[in-house]
Amino acid sequence: MNTAHSPWQPPSIWRAALLLARALVGLLARLEVTGDVPAHLRRGPLVLAANHISPFDPVVMVAACQTRGIAPRIMATAGLFRVPVLGAAMRHAGHIRVDRGTSAVHRALDDAAVAVAAGSVILIYPEGRIGLDPGMWPERGKTGAARLALACGAPVVPVAQWGAHEVLPYRAPKGMLRGIAHALRRRPVIRVHFGAPVDLGETAAANPGAARRATDRIVDALTDTLAPLRPDEPNLPRHVDPGRPSDPSRAHRRRSG
Repeated sequence: MNTAHSPWQPPSIWRAALLLARALVGLLARLEVTGDVPAHLRRGPLVLAANHISPFDPVVMVAACQTRGIAPRIMATAGLFRVPVLGAAMRHAGHIRVDRGTSAVHRALDDAAVAVAAGSVILIYPEGRIGLDPGMWPERGKTGAARLALACGAPVVPVAQWGAHEVLPYRAPKGMLRGIAHALRRRPVIRVHFGAPVDLGETAAANPGAARRATDRIVDALTDTLAPLRPDEPNLPRHVDPGRPSDPSRAHRRRSG
């Protein structure tokens, strides 16, 4: 994969949004970002794999990336692209539409592969949804992030975050104003940590079971990266969102060793 001749450059609208996201997070919370991405990977090709606990996560992740000089392209649900003005802005900024639950969902991986080949950083949520694990630990992942990385030969960096669930409730926009008002008063701490690149243990997506095994390694790395961010909440979160459902059916079992 040769990307040196035409690396992707974030448009000005996206660079401005990165600064806006950092200001917004700073208004509602106290952002603490640790870890880093190796300098030679910050402009891609790179896959950032993040845990998903709140509707506020994308804003937090964008703000954290801004502190590290990274302008990721986000794989986001198609519903956001249908919102007037926002959808047009997201398309212009180079984000990738994911039509979940439709036959077009595979197109998103093709679009992401093209983006990675152009030297982009792609931000993806391996869980494929806001996780519903009772303890809010990363769920068993979908294979999209692993298949993308294996197909493109791009490294994967796990990015764990904790605290965004104290800003916006699971059912936002329902309860959103109350959540924001609460956050303005308390300004909860949101921690983000960029972990070490994941050894996927695979060389080709075509190997039987390769994508599943690589996915498990990514979720293992996310879990390990998240644990130090919530040392006083090892089992259940302190902050309880009464509107958040619980679904243990996709609980992730960490691989031994």
